[in-house]
Amino acid sequence: MTSRLFLEDWAAQTMTATVLAADSTGIVLNQTVFYARSGGQPGDCGTLAWDGGEVAITEATKGEGEIILHLPAEAAALPPVGSMVTGTIEWTRRHRLMRMHTTLHLLCAALPGVSVTGGQIGADKSRLDFDMAEPPAREALEARLNALIAGDHPVRAQWVEESLLDTNPSLVRTLSVKPPRGTGRLRLVQIGTDDALIDLQPCGGTHVARTSEIGAVRITKIENKGRQNRRIALELA
Repeated sequence: MTSRLFLEDWAAQTMTATVLAADSTGIVLNQTVFYARSGGQPGDCGTLAWDGGEVAITEATKGEGEIILHLPAEAAALPPVGSMVTGTIEWTRRHRLMRMHTTLHLLCAALPGVSVTGGQIGADKSRLDFDMAEPPAREALEARLNALIAGDHPVRAQWVEESLLDTNPSLVRTLSVKPPRGTGRLRLVQIGTDDALIDLQPCGGTHVARTSEIGAVRITKIENKGRQNRRIALELA
């Protein structure tokens, strides 16, 4: 099992860890700040350094069970099993992904009651697909989204009992992907305060601490992708 440090501290950029396994298919550590690709968010890249060597990590991905694989650059030297490494993520890219991910949650908040049918998070451009009969007005939606961002709302994660999904299934906005179950607990990302809630959804991704950290965004395109599917694409301004 790889302990996921990024679940508790989104802003952590470095860590020390013990190498549990290492070959060309991936490096396994006992803990990591490298986010593993999932939920539409790409995995982190960066470096692992140890006494006498360093390897570039092209991406972190999920392995079997609770393992995270740190994919090494082709033909790179690998750290010895049992050695201690210092891991450093490529922060500029990660921070842009965090800003984007939080923006997509706010986009859901700007379209209350509308289900999500798909999505993709990128450092430069992102999108969400919505189950809507008619597309929203682009300028009005962009203004509403930027007003939520400028509101400087706090963003935090909390762990709750998994059974909450049985009593409150509306927490899940996505039609195609459901939160994993079986551990007994569920991670919720909340935007806003308990008294002034903006958005609350199951999420295992990384986010900014406050919405103002995102900065302005632009909605670049709203497309019809089927009779009931509307794709909304955006970018950081």
